[in-house]
Amino acid sequence: MSHVLRRRPLSRRTFLRGLLGGAAVAIAMPPLNAFFDANGVAYAAGDGFPLRFGTFFWGNGVLPERWVPSSTGTDFELSEQLAPLASVKDRLTVISGMEVKTGNPTAHISGPAGLFTGQGLQITGSDETFAGPSLDQILAREIGGDTVFRSLEVGVQPGVRSLSYNGPNQPNPAIADPAALFERLFGPSFREPGEEGVVDPTLALRRSVLDVVMDDATRLRDRVGVEDQQRIEQHLDAVRDLELRIARLEEDPPELAACSRPEAPPALPDVEGRPQMSERSRLVTDLVTMAYACDLTRVLSYWYTHPVSDVLFPEATAGHHQLTHDEPGDQPQVHAIVTSIMRDLNYMLSSMAAIPEGDGTLLDNSAILATTDVSYGRTHQIDEYPILIAGSAGGRLRTGLHYRSTSNENTSLVPFTLLNALGVPVSEFGVDAGRVTNGLGAIEA
Repeated sequence: MSHVLRRRPLSRRTFLRGLLGGAAVAIAMPPLNAFFDANGVAYAAGDGFPLRFGTFFWGNGVLPERWVPSSTGTDFELSEQLAPLASVKDRLTVISGMEVKTGNPTAHISGPAGLFTGQGLQITGSDETFAGPSLDQILAREIGGDTVFRSLEVGVQPGVRSLSYNGPNQPNPAIADPAALFERLFGPSFREPGEEGVVDPTLALRRSVLDVVMDDATRLRDRVGVEDQQRIEQHLDAVRDLELRIARLEEDPPELAACSRPEAPPALPDVEGRPQMSERSRLVTDLVTMAYACDLTRVLSYWYTHPVSDVLFPEATAGHHQLTHDEPGDQPQVHAIVTSIMRDLNYMLSSMAAIPEGDGTLLDNSAILATTDVSYGRTHQIDEYPILIAGSAGGRLRTGLHYRSTSNENTSLVPFTLLNALGVPVSEFGVDAGRVTNGLGAIEA
């Protein structure tokens, strides 16, 4: 008779513990499989300037017949919904006809999961999560370590849900309050080039916490499975990021001519239950653009709205998601919402293009991926997937063109191309149906 050794389940309140200066310190752990029973039930760059990446995301898709340009190549004309981007057309690449190949079991979430990770959703019972790190976090691990913030997650819609993931069940929440974002970026610890700053003296204590809990972390790894070991390591990586951030705060800021402390944003209360979306977006844009210019971060995810967002836009008769399903005819209100979002994207890209860096601009030294969760909101399609790329990543990407796939090519080709263009050479991206081993040559410079 064989016997199976069963490990005693770990408590959800498991901490890594150690002693620092005679005082106990502890780091809470993320959700681990070991906290659950077998049924999943919880137990009680060019010119020396850095290259930047950004994701600009909005929920509920587009109207494809009014989104996709009618012509291709470098002489294409912007469509109705892309018309607000006219001032940055020469710095923009429109990609159409692509398909997320990793399946669509959950409307509005499957598409972003496939695009950003090259993998299908990881589904356990009623729980859904990205199966791997999202594109922004892959880049953050490689190009974000030299900055105060390895990555920055921001939002416009109050309470917006971020789709930035370090790994399964590890989302990075977005800061959607402009005042809170200002305080985080340009509060007391911020220093302009050449300015004397005051570093919080308590940071030195926090900097030492990780070292003293490492023995406990090692013992905990011995008690859990491989997947949990990986999750613990990912969690500790986040703590190490805090150490790196503290180190950056203690260093002199880089001598970047465009860097200065912006003014604190004003309060923007809702108007008759409607968030002031464009006003909020522009305040957030002003802050993150300066964060790029000051090299506080090189990796940004910008969550304008989240999937299935039902935010009330100005003059709309219902929430955005509801309108995508219920508005009759050619959906003029949905069209107005998409074009309004594109105006705010244009503000962001134009702001970046207005910041000189050497012979180019901040936008020239960036690659901004703008996309959404579905194609046509009413049908939840993830073919004809809307993808825009702005900026040339220091001359590594072509701009000013519309590339249209005639064979429903895999959207994973786009992240593959972006990773290599931003100095993170990869030989493949994605797994199974999402896996590719080459990029989208038509947009590579």
